[in-house]
Amino acid sequence: MIREEIRIMEKPYWEGKEYSYFSHKKCEYFPCHKGVDPENFNCLFCYCPLYALGDKCGGNFHFTESGIKDCTACKLPHRRENYGYITGKYQELADMIRKQRENSQADEKR
Repeated sequence: MIREEIRIMEKPYWEGKEYSYFSHKKCEYFPCHKGVDPENFNCLFCYCPLYALGDKCGGNFHFTESGIKDCTACKLPHRRENYGYITGKYQELADMIRKQRENSQADEKR
């Protein structure tokens, strides 16, 4: 039990590291989402790597009438504290790509 409590109290490995946060305040689109704190806006994931996960990304989005995923209301990749969430989804992305490749190869064999 004590070991679990210590683990919970530890900071994430990436917290406070320069590579986990970048704010490009001179960008002509900064900030690109309304209602955000410009002092805590992470531009590192300018183009969200979770877009491809569709409705499993965990962000605030909707699909337009034409079926396009609209993420203009989403701030998930732009919050400093969400770096771990985003990078934690990379395995899910890799698995999705692997399955797509396998399905494509199976279709080619038919």
